[in-house]
Amino acid sequence: MRAESATKTPAARTAVVWDALRSALAERAAATGREALDIVDAGGGTGGFAVPLAELGHSVTVVDPSPDSLAALERRAKEKGVSVRSLQGDADGLGELLQRDSADLVLCHSVLEYVEDPRSALAAVAGVLRGQGVVSVLAANPIAAAVHRALAGQFDEARAVLDDPDGRWGDRDPTPRRFTADAVSELLTATGFTPGPVHGVRVFADLVPSRLLDGEPGAAESLVALEQAAAQHRVLRDIASQVHVLGQRG
Repeated sequence: MRAESATKTPAARTAVVWDALRSALAERAAATGREALDIVDAGGGTGGFAVPLAELGHSVTVVDPSPDSLAALERRAKEKGVSVRSLQGDADGLGELLQRDSADLVLCHSVLEYVEDPRSALAAVAGVLRGQGVVSVLAANPIAAAVHRALAGQFDEARAVLDDPDGRWGDRDPTPRRFTADAVSELLTATGFTPGPVHGVRVFADLVPSRLLDGEPGAAESLVALEQAAAQHRVLRDIASQVHVLGQRG
């Protein structure tokens, strides 16, 4: 699978997610007998995941509320010589934009933090997925936010994250809510999905200075390998910047 960016750092930041998606796509293709799958990227923005998936031959639809992001998506797809369908809308409105039982995989990356009702959004995702279809959920982790605020010297804000039910560090926090691994799994279960293993994403990638990657041959590749090894470590995954879980519809 081609990485979604030519730069080294983004590959380290997303390698764990791509690993999980590769496995999910292969299993779905084997189950359906179709190599080209129907994929929806809810909140897919400028196509960081959608365009590489289209390059693999899948039929990809991006739903995003921002017309500027969708315009950038279309430019990116054109540059790569692929077709990606774009629809303006919100994740919790998927049922109004797409047919029921029409998708094999739905990406829900960095979406649940911002929608009005995360449970309604996942219920809408379930409605457009075919039986045994898969949702890929990627969400910000409050434990990592506390670590990062502490490293920035904002100790009161770090403590606030731990005490706040939404995992926020204050009124100026741009992220409306964050999710622990348990919270993501519970939300998937409540909306009719069977959650798979939890993966920690960006355990180290957000902490390593870019100069260390740029100045040392092979450092970026070693960081990717470290991220992959840490992704399911029972301690390290809980301090990752993001939590990733695949959920299968019954």
